Amino acid sequence: MATQSPDLVLDIAAISGHLLEAQEIAPRARTIAHALATLLPATAVNVYLISDTAEGESWTVRATVGEAAPDEAVPIDSGALGLLAAAAKPQLLAGKTLVREQYAHLNVRKTPLSLAYLPLVVNDTLIGTIEILSFDQPLTEANLHALDCVAEVASAALHAAQAYEHERHSSLTSITRLTQFYDIEKVFSSTLEMDQLLSIIGSKICETLECQAVNLWMVQGDGSVLLMHQAGWDPTTRQGMTQKGGEGIAGDVSDNGETVLITDPGDERLARRNLNMQEEEGRVKSILVAPLLDKESLVGVVEAVNRIDGTPFDDDDQFVLGSLNESASLALHNASLLMAERKVEILEMLVKVSTEITSTLNLERVLRAIVDTPGGVIPYERAAIALEQRGKLQLKAVSGMTQINPGDPVAESLKEILQWAAVSKDEIYIRQRGEDVDNVREETRLKFQHYFAETGMRGFYALPLADDEGTVGILAFESADPDFLTRAHIEMIKVLAGQATVALRNATLYKEVPFISLLEPILHKKQKFLAMEKRRRALLLALTAGIVLFLAVFPLPMRVDGNATVAPAHSAQVQPEIEGVVRQVYVHEGQHVQRGQILADLEDWEYRTALEGARAKLETASSEMNRALATNDGTEAGIQRAQAAYWASEVERGQERLERTHLRAVFDGWVTTPQVEDFAGRRLAPGDVFAQIVDSSQTIVDVAIDERDATLLRPGSKAVVKLDSFPQRTLTGTVAVVSPKNGVDGDLRVFYARVGLPNPDGSIRPGMQGRSKVWVGWHPAGYVLFRRPAMWIYSKLWSWFGW
Repeated sequence: MATQSPDLVLDIAAISGHLLEAQEIAPRARTIAHALATLLPATAVNVYLISDTAEGESWTVRATVGEAAPDEAVPIDSGALGLLAAAAKPQLLAGKTLVREQYAHLNVRKTPLSLAYLPLVVNDTLIGTIEILSFDQPLTEANLHALDCVAEVASAALHAAQAYEHERHSSLTSITRLTQFYDIEKVFSSTLEMDQLLSIIGSKICETLECQAVNLWMVQGDGSVLLMHQAGWDPTTRQGMTQKGGEGIAGDVSDNGETVLITDPGDERLARRNLNMQEEEGRVKSILVAPLLDKESLVGVVEAVNRIDGTPFDDDDQFVLGSLNESASLALHNASLLMAERKVEILEMLVKVSTEITSTLNLERVLRAIVDTPGGVIPYERAAIALEQRGKLQLKAVSGMTQINPGDPVAESLKEILQWAAVSKDEIYIRQRGEDVDNVREETRLKFQHYFAETGMRGFYALPLADDEGTVGILAFESADPDFLTRAHIEMIKVLAGQATVALRNATLYKEVPFISLLEPILHKKQKFLAMEKRRRALLLALTAGIVLFLAVFPLPMRVDGNATVAPAHSAQVQPEIEGVVRQVYVHEGQHVQRGQILADLEDWEYRTALEGARAKLETASSEMNRALATNDGTEAGIQRAQAAYWASEVERGQERLERTHLRAVFDGWVTTPQVEDFAGRRLAPGDVFAQIVDSSQTIVDVAIDERDATLLRPGSKAVVKLDSFPQRTLTGTVAVVSPKNGVDGDLRVFYARVGLPNPDGSIRPGMQGRSKVWVGWHPAGYVLFRRPAMWIYSKLWSWFGW
């Protein structure tokens, strides 16, 4: 066969001139691709550059000439491109060394004769490659050597284009950021309400940095930081949580006041933060944390979590966040001045109310002071208080009403809604904006839509009055403005509720002094204990302390158990690659087969006929070519040589098709398909299952562990298995993996621990069942003995009280 001449005519000056006409990457890449495609006829040329994506480095095509269009992004280690990435030197694949898997990333219809790569290297760093596919004539090493100068010019040109586009992008980004800073400062100054300002700051920083979430932590009186607002989605934190130094990144920044930029997903600080994250989605992979400083005094911390494009934060993002924090600090300072002024008013009102309700034990005076006096600070339209008496809730006072008349529709409606609110035992704040009531429960929304329609109110806030002895009653405020309460107002109401609870309890006890007898049984037990002999009392205390110490300190091995089911470690289905009728089956169910062993043959007369025909055509073309060469007929010899090459490829295709009529075992194992012999004479389509092979030399036991114990499991833990089929054998293995997906085992929700067991003799078979125990380490005796009862008690208490 003829080969392309190594004496390629290269006009490097012309190519370089064309490259200098454009500064961007795309036109330069097209110039390079067109120049090589023109130089090498009947070829397809692709120009790639290495780029960073969310999945890592990949080959990105920047220009394509010919019928071999690649995918938009190709993994760095894919096929022949992976060989180039491992060794940045020219690659030439041709003949039998060229297989389809090496250029699987290309959408090519014809089979290439050769595939070549010219690496693009700048300063010993691989930045891309030129991919050449030849379809009519194979490329040679001489061809590649002649194209080295083109690769050198292309490397320099594309590298310079990358630098130019990066510089241009940086300039545009800087201009955009300056515009954003100006707009953001105006937005930050648009309000003095702290809640609204925190929301604006979080959303604007999140939008500017294009990140997944922004957390705003504010410094508290004890030196800790409280998560006041969260913009975006960050499942590793929750609004209302606090941190101190050493407890998290925000706590550390609040201690030292230094900005933290973490770009490594494997950083120990991020690992601690992601500790409770079971799913990959939502994990913190990059974080930028900066302090909020007001005149060199720390007022808070801002966290930016995970850029949306998947790349880590950089120094530019750090500079932007620092600039935004300066504007945010000024806005927060102004809002805090307004907040402080309001708090002074609230404190004065609290002092006034406290003085009134603690200066008397008259229940009526206390009730009137609670519902009427706060109106000077809290913009409510109606306040009401109901007390629990003899197991029933009685409406006792309503602002603006000197007397509550039985049967009054307004009073009855208010009493009904207070009785409903008192059931939850928690504070309730329900608002209606337009036609929408902000509550997740449909029943609650319908109830308050009806209530608000009757009363004309749009905001309802209720807080239970309770102390250590139980519930005293409930306090409620209403307004036609759904947002009539700010954070400061709610804090005042909670303080007021605490003072009111004490005052109401004292006033109630003043009327019902006999209730003090409830403490008598406790006092009696205490007196009986103190009356014991000193030695006996000391012995009882020592025994109790010893038991507590044993339960708290003494370690015991802890195991969790569950039902075990044997599954094969490796199984595969034998499927034909071509359609055909099964001519003969050579195996039977339960037979052990070796890798590559023929299990069955399909009818192959059609393929044998085609193969022999191609061979005959090949011999004819070869003979005609030799005859033409002998007669010095170069034209006819070239034609016959092309025919011979075509029929040689057809012979190779025919052999491949004939080989596919043999159904072979893909690994050593046992045939598990019943009556596999009956497949003889049956027609199979590609993808139909002929037989299943199972490798039982290594088995996997799925152990169903109760979801309450699943958190104790760790890969690598030791496990023992007792199968029903071998009651006298104890099998040992290790936990290979803990399934992240749960299942159902009877009435229990379970997670599966996959335990690997050796099975050299094949006696352990898939489907066998039994029990397994997994060792989860040494734990204090109290934890081992009382963990489940304690969890059951806690769950009951939580369901009753909703902690």
